[in-house]
Amino acid sequence: MKHSLKITLAYDGTAYAGWQLQPDRLTVQGVLETALQKITGETIRVTASGRTDAGVHALGQVVGLTTHSQLPPEVLQKGLNAVLPDDIVVREVCEAPAGFHAIRDAQRKRYRYVINDAPIRDVFARRYCWQFSQRLDEGAMQRAARGLVGQHDFCSYESRGAPRQTTIRTVYLLEVCRREDGKLQIEIEADGFLYNMVRAIVGTLVEVGRGAEADTYPSQVLAAKNRSAGGATAPPEGLFLVKVDYGNSCESPTSSPA
Repeated sequence: MKHSLKITLAYDGTAYAGWQLQPDRLTVQGVLETALQKITGETIRVTASGRTDAGVHALGQVVGLTTHSQLPPEVLQKGLNAVLPDDIVVREVCEAPAGFHAIRDAQRKRYRYVINDAPIRDVFARRYCWQFSQRLDEGAMQRAARGLVGQHDFCSYESRGAPRQTTIRTVYLLEVCRREDGKLQIEIEADGFLYNMVRAIVGTLVEVGRGAEADTYPSQVLAAKNRSAGGATAPPEGLFLVKVDYGNSCESPTSSPA
């Protein structure tokens, strides 16, 4: 008899063409499903909470699956980590309620975006941040971010991608802060995200931070209902899926800072 499992992954997305299976391309989903077959002997198709793009990272990606395997969760976790490459790690495996669906059951997601706006590029962080050549005003960006908190139609912050029934989303948190290492961190939590929504928000806030736009700009972009009204889409390297909340006892582990 099959039962449901929930797996929480962290991965460095640099080498991958994104999460989703693609013909003749290396993907996180493909690597995980191959590892599952080695450990369980089954061909298992998994569903992730979201399809991260090429170059995007995860601290707490959540994956749902069903399996006949009777391996205890801790044994399955150990086995997977023994065969997965060094840039993917299983942080947790737990039993999930019957019918668990990693996308539909998600209540909130949190993303983090990191920008290095120091005058000298950080060569060792180049895969994990946007190397921006101008010092940004984080105070102005934080003031601008307030206009995006709450329930809004975010169609101006959506790139063309998978069609959605609605472009209305609720942003619960959007914070811009300067970290101890000097990098700029943008943290955003919402009930869901449109395609490239976080990267479009970051690109728009950066226009404020570099002094090209007033702090009312992100709200004006919302009202325009037109993607071309906003800033450029920020590059993928600085983006991390931090965690996904399901509102039950099988929560993702607390994520470490990027």
